[in-house]
Amino acid sequence: MEIKKPDHHLPNPIARSISNHRLIFFIISLLSHSTTTTSFPKPPPIPILPLPSSQQLSWQLSEMALFLHFGPNTFTDTEWGTGHADPSVFNPTAFNATQWVTVAKENGFSRVILTAKHHDGFCLWPSDYTDYGVKSSLWRNGNGDVVGDLAKAAEEGGIQLGLYLSPWDRHEATYGKTQEYNEYYMGQMTELLTRYGNVNEVWLDGAKGEGEKDMEYFFENWFSLIHQLQPGAVIFSDAGPDVRWVGDEGGYASNTCWSLFNCSNAAIGGTDPNYSLGGDPLGHDWVPPECDVSIRPGWFWHSSEHPKSATDLLELYYNSVGRNCLLLLNVPPNSSGLISEQDVKVLGEFSDLKRSIFSYNLARSAIVTASSTRGGYNDTRFTSRLILEDGIFSYWAPNKNQSHWEIYLDFQESVSFNVVQIQEPIQMGQRIAKFHVDAVNEDGVWCEVFSGTTVGYRRLLRFQMVKTRSLRLVIDKSRSDPLVAYLGVHIDTVSVTGNANSNTSSFSNFNGSQVLHQTVYNRTRVSSI
Repeated sequence: MEIKKPDHHLPNPIARSISNHRLIFFIISLLSHSTTTTSFPKPPPIPILPLPSSQQLSWQLSEMALFLHFGPNTFTDTEWGTGHADPSVFNPTAFNATQWVTVAKENGFSRVILTAKHHDGFCLWPSDYTDYGVKSSLWRNGNGDVVGDLAKAAEEGGIQLGLYLSPWDRHEATYGKTQEYNEYYMGQMTELLTRYGNVNEVWLDGAKGEGEKDMEYFFENWFSLIHQLQPGAVIFSDAGPDVRWVGDEGGYASNTCWSLFNCSNAAIGGTDPNYSLGGDPLGHDWVPPECDVSIRPGWFWHSSEHPKSATDLLELYYNSVGRNCLLLLNVPPNSSGLISEQDVKVLGEFSDLKRSIFSYNLARSAIVTASSTRGGYNDTRFTSRLILEDGIFSYWAPNKNQSHWEIYLDFQESVSFNVVQIQEPIQMGQRIAKFHVDAVNEDGVWCEVFSGTTVGYRRLLRFQMVKTRSLRLVIDKSRSDPLVAYLGVHIDTVSVTGNANSNTSSFSNFNGSQVLHQTVYNRTRVSSI
C-alpha cells in the first residue's frame, strides 16, 4: 500500500493553536498595559449630612461680629425702653457709621449687626409705618437714617451687614392684635430688606417682659419673607432656622458643641438652653451656634460702665470661636454716636493679643505624616501636609475603613507650646466626636496632653506649657472618616490656662509642666508624665 507523504501546504492544527494563543496573549498584554498605565485620581470622600448652606458657610467663616445696640436707651440710661421716651432725646451729634465699620474691620470683625428697632419700638430708619423714630428726632432735623448710613459704610468698608428688628414693640398700638401687628412687623421688615442692599443676617429673639400683652408671632411667615427678599441672609434665633442662640449671654459655648440640631425640637422663646448649648450629634439640620455677649455690663452704653479687658475678650474668643461658634460681641455706641475710646482701645489690645498668639504656626517647620492617606501617600489632594495650609477648603483624608486615624508632627528639635488649634472642613459635614493630643516626653514615650470631643469649624485647646520634639493628633471617634483641614501649634503667654485643664485628672510633671496621666492608645504604651 502506498503511503502518501504529508502535504506541508495543509494547515497544521497544533501550529495553528500555538499561533492563536500567542495572539491572545499579545492582546491581553496590550490590554493589561493599557489598564496599568491609565491612572484615575481617587474622588473626594462623600460629604456627611447635614451640610451648611453657602450662607451658613459664609457666616461661619466670618468668625466674629460686632453687635451695635443704639437708640433712645443710649440717651436715657436704660436697658429696656418703655416706648414712651420723647423722640427728641435721640440726638447723636457726632454720629459716624464709618467709625463703627473701621473699628470692626481693623480688629477682625467681619460683620456688624445693628438694633434697627429695639423693644421700645423706636426706628433707626425713616419707616413709613410709624412716626416713632429718627424722622421725629432732632438729629439732622429728622432727616437722618442710621440704618442707611451704616449700610453704606459697611459696603464701602467691605464688611457684612446684619439687622435686628425686635418682635416686641412697646410703642406700637397694634401690638397684641395678632393679625394687625404681624402685618405691621412684616411691612417694616420689608422696608429694611429692600432699601439697603445686601443684608447678611437677620437677628430675631423672643424677648418680652412679664405681664405684657399676649402676642402670636408668625415666625414661619417671617422666615419665608426674609429668605425671599434676602436669599443671602441667615436668620438667627434660639430655634434657628439658620443660626441658633448658644443658650446664654455669657459668650461661652460648651466643650462639646455640634452644629447639628433638630429644629423640630426647638421653638423661639421655648428651647431647652442645654440643647442649644451642645447641639445634637443625631441632628438632621445644620444650625450652628452664635455666642452673644457685651463688652460692657449692659447692652446699651452707660457712662458709668466700663469695658472688659483685652484678656477678658481673649478668654471669650477661646470659648466661643474656639468651640465652633461665632462670637457676637456687643460694642454699644455712646450718646455722641461713636464707639467710645475706651472700647476702641480694648478692642485694639485684644486684636494684638490674638495676632501675637495665632499669627505663627510652629507646625509649619515640622515633618507631617499620617496613619494613611486617601488615594495613597502620593496623592497630593489629600496629603497630611495640607493641614498646614490656612483655611478649610483643603484637607487631609485617610483611607477608607481604617481602625485608627492619626496625624504626626516631627518638629526635628524641641519646641514649647501651650495651644493647639484644629479645624474640620465643615463643608464636608461635622465628623469628629472624640480626639486626643499626645506628645513625646524625654524618655521617648507618647503621653496624652489633652483630650476633647467635637471640633467643627475651629477648636482651640489650651494646656500647661509642653516641650517636645513630636506631637500627634489621635481621632478616637468620628461620624465618618475624619477629615482635618488645619492643625496649628501656638504659644500663648497671656491668658491663664489653669481652667483649661478642668476636664483632666491625675496630673504629674512633664518637663516642668502639667499634663494628663499615663494611658494606652492603639496598643501604644503611654507612660506617666
